[in-house]
This record gives sequence, C-alpha cells and structure tokens, in this order.
Amino acid sequence: MQNKITLPDSSIPSTWYNALADLKNPPAPVIHPGTGKPVGPGDLLPLFPMGLIEQEVSSQRFIPIPQEVRERYAMWRPTPLFRAFRLEKAIGTRSKIYYKNEGVSAGGSHKLNTSIPQAFYNKQFGRKRIATETGAGQWGSAMAIAGSFFGIEVKVYMVKVSYVQKPYRRMLMEVFGAKVVPSPSRDTASGRSILAGNPDSPGSLGIAISEAVEDAAGREDTSYALGSVLNHVLLHQTVIGLEAKEQMAIAGDYPDVVIGCHGGGSNFSGIALPFLQDKLSGGKRNLRLVAAEPTSCPTLTKGVYAFDFGDTAKLTPIVKMYTLGHDFIPEGIHAGGLRYHGAAPLVSQLLSEGLVEAQAYAQLQVFSSSITFAKAEGVLPAPESGHAIHAAIAEAKKADAGGVERVILFNLSGHGFFDLAAYDDFLTGKLADHEHSEEKVREALGNLPKVAG
Repeated sequence: MQNKITLPDSSIPSTWYNALADLKNPPAPVIHPGTGKPVGPGDLLPLFPMGLIEQEVSSQRFIPIPQEVRERYAMWRPTPLFRAFRLEKAIGTRSKIYYKNEGVSAGGSHKLNTSIPQAFYNKQFGRKRIATETGAGQWGSAMAIAGSFFGIEVKVYMVKVSYVQKPYRRMLMEVFGAKVVPSPSRDTASGRSILAGNPDSPGSLGIAISEAVEDAAGREDTSYALGSVLNHVLLHQTVIGLEAKEQMAIAGDYPDVVIGCHGGGSNFSGIALPFLQDKLSGGKRNLRLVAAEPTSCPTLTKGVYAFDFGDTAKLTPIVKMYTLGHDFIPEGIHAGGLRYHGAAPLVSQLLSEGLVEAQAYAQLQVFSSSITFAKAEGVLPAPESGHAIHAAIAEAKKADAGGVERVILFNLSGHGFFDLAAYDDFLTGKLADHEHSEEKVREALGNLPKVAG
C-alpha cells in the first residue's frame, strides 16, 4: 500500500484559485477607519503594492502564478501527501486519514506559499522594506526568508509571549537578515501606548499588527505584509489544496472531511478552498470543511459576525468577520499562530452561510493527539497543526462510533522542531487548559466600531 504520494515539479500549480469568483453573495465592503466609507485601491497603496491590491479584489477564478514565484516554489513544492496508515492503526479506526505535509519548506510551514509572492510583488513595485508581525514565528520566518530571496529589508514585530517562548524562531529570522522586536515594543506609538497601560502585556497579534501597520504607513519605502486573513493571502495558499486534489485522485480517494487549524484562516483556506469549489459546483454537497481552533481563542465558535478592526490600535480597515473584539487578548498558549481575535472575512462569510464549520479544542487534548501522531507517523507537528490532527482523530472516532467509514484529509501546516519547549511543558505537566474569558470578550465586543447600514 502506497503511503506517500508525490508529484513531479511540473505539477506545481500554474494558477491560484480565487474562491471570490464562486461566491453566490458578494462580500461585505471594507470600510476605511478614518472616513467610514468603503476603501478604494488608492487607500491601500501606502500599505500594499498594486499587484496584491488587484488580487485582493479580483473576481477572476484562476489567477496566473508568475514564473519567478513558481521557480521559488520548486525549492520545496509540490509537497507530499501521506496516507496515515500507522496513525489509523494506533487509534484503531476503520476510516482513512490523509495529511498534506507543508512542514517541508525552508521555513518549516505553509507560510512561504504567500511570503514569496508578496516579496515578489513588492520588489516589482519598488518597495525596499517590509514591516510585518508574527505570532508563533512561522510567518515571520517565512517573510524573512522571502525578503532575503528578493533583497528586501524585513522588520518583524513578534508577539512578546511567543518571542519569549520560541527564541529559535527569532534566531531563524535573524539568520535571514530580519530585525525582530518583541511586541508591544517601544518602536511605535501604538506599542508605547499599550506598554504605558500594561508594562507586562503578553502582546497579541492584534497589537503586533498595529505596530507593523504604523511602521509601514510612516515610510514611503515600506510595505505592510500580512501572513493570513486577507484575500490575496488565502489565494496564494490554495496551491496546497490544488496539489492535494491531484494527489487524492492518484490515491483513488476523495475526502468526506477536509480539516485545517484556524487562527486567521490561511492554512485552513489553503487546503479547503479548492475543495470548496467542488462543493459550490454541486458535485460534492456532503463534503465537510472543518476549521479547528483553540478554546482559549474561539473566534469562529464563540465570536460574533460583525464589522471590526483587524488590529488593537484601530489603524487597519474595518472588515466584517467573526471576532472576539479587537481589544481581546487571549491567554499565552503555545499555539501562538492561533491567538488572533478575528478571522478572515472570506472564511467568516463561508461560515455564516453554512459552507464551512468550526470546532474548538483545549490545549492539553491537542498536545496529547500531537504526540500520538508523532509516535505513529514520525513527524513532530507544530502546536497549531496539532488542532487539525486532534480534529481528524475526533472525526475518525465519531465515524467509528456511527459504524461508518470516512475519508479524512487534514493540513499538517508545519513541523514542531522549534516548539520543543512546548512539548517539554506538556510532558512535565506545566501546561494547563485555558477557556476564553467571557468577561473579557463581552468587554471587547462593547468596543466594536459603528458601521452605517
């Protein structure tokens, strides 16, 4: 039985799939934080190059991937798809479990799929510098690597709790030439404001985004880059699912359930959106697309679908999304990449329309399932990816209990070699589960912006 399914370099996708083209309902407008009116391309130019702005609003179903980007993708793409025979045996399931391993990239995660085109388009546009944020460090690492490929200076605002927990991620960014500071920092007005109110703030992605946006807006040579949430980021990640569809066909299977962990929405969208196309076309109506998130930051499962800022300092445009409130600061769990108060507007719309679903899991059960997976498959997953693993195991057990067999596909979005301190904390009993604070959420939701109409 074949457990590893690979593709030749010629199978690297030549286009990205744009799910916006297949939506039955138009997306909600993006609101300018200053004027309260819908944003136009000119409003975004201080932050993004025109090539990315065009992709952000495009209604073209398939968008060509530049040859220079495909050549960089060829350094690690296509990524392998595995049938997890040993995991199936370890948990005693009759279901089939497959996983797409995105941890084989130079950055150790799926994030290079978008950092490379973002650096490419910024280089084309003449920008010399990129300011960005990172949670667990996967995105920061990917942006640092892409910046070095295209000769672009990179400044990374790394959420402070992750800066402390994951020093090797910071070191990797610095190896590739990026400057990394813990966020909130004293390098920006928004960072200094947070520190004035709470000198011991653990930081959050919302705060780090504020700092990076402020940095980019203050310099003409600098763009802002985001590793998740935005349409063009989700677009770039669809190379994952496009390859997976071809590999599943080689395996002679098609998934009943497609799973990805969810923070802002990039890796879930990367695996799920190309399969969503089949669902929207009517051919696979029973296909389930599942986003797995932490109970300590349950944006999709406990948030509200409303207009909100993407950052804490209210510098970003206002978008309609599932949110816990831009002021909400989650507990400092080890899955730092999932500690975001909001969700991608596209994923949020799909959830509100019943086309995708969401599940939330606690930290300890996620780490337990991650270790089960590591022992069976020989791959140490990132804590973020562990949420998808746990969801896959839960789906398999649910199918067994119902006396049915399911084909389950999940995205292993990154390896956990830089997260060994987290595994050590789990093995030595130092980790604890954190439920989200209802009181903090209520307080944060009380500060949502008022949007007319």
